[in-house]
Amino acid sequence: MRFSLKPQDDAFYAFFNDAADNIRRGVGILSELGDDAPDFQKISERLVDVEHDNDQLTHRLFNKVNSTFVTPMDRTDMYHLAGKLDDILDHIEAAANLVYLYGLSDLPALPREMIEQITVLSQQADLLVEYMPKLKGLNATMQDFWVECNRLENDGDRAYRMLLVRLYSGEYEALTVMKLKEVGDELEAACDSFESVSNVVESVYVKES
Repeated sequence: MRFSLKPQDDAFYAFFNDAADNIRRGVGILSELGDDAPDFQKISERLVDVEHDNDQLTHRLFNKVNSTFVTPMDRTDMYHLAGKLDDILDHIEAAANLVYLYGLSDLPALPREMIEQITVLSQQADLLVEYMPKLKGLNATMQDFWVECNRLENDGDRAYRMLLVRLYSGEYEALTVMKLKEVGDELEAACDSFESVSNVVESVYVKES
């Protein structure tokens, strides 16, 4: 059994678990963009609320870190992890907001490849919720987390590249291409942010092992 001089304060880990739950909730709302008749405005508004909830959660974590003498993880790592988790929701909320603001609801449907990006995000969110509770104690199975995160990020990259192929195929008018690409860029950034979370977790694992 590994001995540690650091306190195992469950409150810190609860913050990360709650953030993972918020992210999965946000991705679930984002996934409604693929419904037959999505309410783009409502989706955007609900994601603003989720993103706001996570901002408050992040601020509470920072306050606790700043007011705690000895923390269970390196302070810098906790700041980085919380920031990367927050980045995911920022990009997800931005993607849905752009769909609404750009009036992309006028299209018959969003590109299939964009829905595939969202599907990858949903898989990443499920993985995050599964593994965040294992952060405490850094179980050896955490290694599976960043391996699978990397695989899913590659899937997201492929979906993004195929989206670009479709956007530049001449199927859409030039202005619509620009709007859709901005949305796709935000979804790609969200996918990358999931991998950034796994990189922080891997760094913590290496330090603590």
